[in-house]
Amino acid sequence: MKRRKWISLMVSLLALILCGCTAAQDKAPQTETSDAIVPTDYSDSAHWLALPTALDKDVDVFYLYPTAWARANADAPIVSTVDDPVMITNANLAYARQATAFETSANIYAPYYRQFDPSATANMSYDEQQDVLKGTTLTDATAAFDYYMDHYNNGRPFILASHSQGSNVMIYLLSNYMKAHPEAQKQMVAAYIIGYSITDDYLADNPNLKFATGSGDTGVIISYNTQAPTIEGTDFVVLPTAHVINPLTWTTDETLAPASANLGSLQINPDGTVAKNPDGSNVKVMNFADAQVSLEKGVLICSTVDVDTYAPGSAAFGRGVFHSYDYPFYYYNIQANAEERVANYLKAHKK
Repeated sequence: MKRRKWISLMVSLLALILCGCTAAQDKAPQTETSDAIVPTDYSDSAHWLALPTALDKDVDVFYLYPTAWARANADAPIVSTVDDPVMITNANLAYARQATAFETSANIYAPYYRQFDPSATANMSYDEQQDVLKGTTLTDATAAFDYYMDHYNNGRPFILASHSQGSNVMIYLLSNYMKAHPEAQKQMVAAYIIGYSITDDYLADNPNLKFATGSGDTGVIISYNTQAPTIEGTDFVVLPTAHVINPLTWTTDETLAPASANLGSLQINPDGTVAKNPDGSNVKVMNFADAQVSLEKGVLICSTVDVDTYAPGSAAFGRGVFHSYDYPFYYYNIQANAEERVANYLKAHKK
């Protein structure tokens, strides 16, 4: 893959974000202790990034996109509106490089949801940051999933998929909803909670949830955060005791999977879109990204990708953090894995 054809997606997204953002309704963040948070109305199809036009799969996927919005200036509200044009643009870019990996195995449902600007909470404690996320942002995601289950699901098995802020939201949606609706957990094929951490404490607090141990187990969580062998600065999505699975081998040990085991990476254009062939198919880049679990660091190490080109560092992440490429580096392995887990689930639950 030629360097000039790839960019740091984080830099690209920040550039798009800083072009201008609309203001949200309230300047103060709505936390989980706010008196009243009115959820977005998900009966309005305009509040969905994706709704299937035909139900041609036996399984669904419910997808939450990563951070796609930031404040235009320090005086702006720290939570977006659900129809913010910058968020909508960047959410669709994320959808194309992430959620489409599941389109061969599932009908895709993806809501727009009001996001908070992580940079606005940088000086808060971790618990304070989570309180902000569990306000408006989690309220919307929960309302969207409730609406999906009540009006769209019709008893079908489902995959949960997310990245970054979407995955931070998804850990609460997953734990809260499954505790309140244990029957729904039986429908879950797998949860791809990528770009955030699944910790020992989280699994201990949710003994009904299990981390994946192989390529074909179902009802499990899949998670990893990609870094170069060494990084400079921070990777705030990596928490102590984070669990990691290798997306090339689907094992949790430290065996190196060479780039030759990669079924294909996506190529990203300078504008953040996925590079396409003349026939409209994705450009598939072979022998590009290797993968190795680091148990000590709690991350996935990629050693074959040039750091200066793909992770030079940004205001959000340190040099060597491949956060934006968690899905694109391993896109076709994720696609094949989803197909395998779906096949195993349907075989085990054959009526």
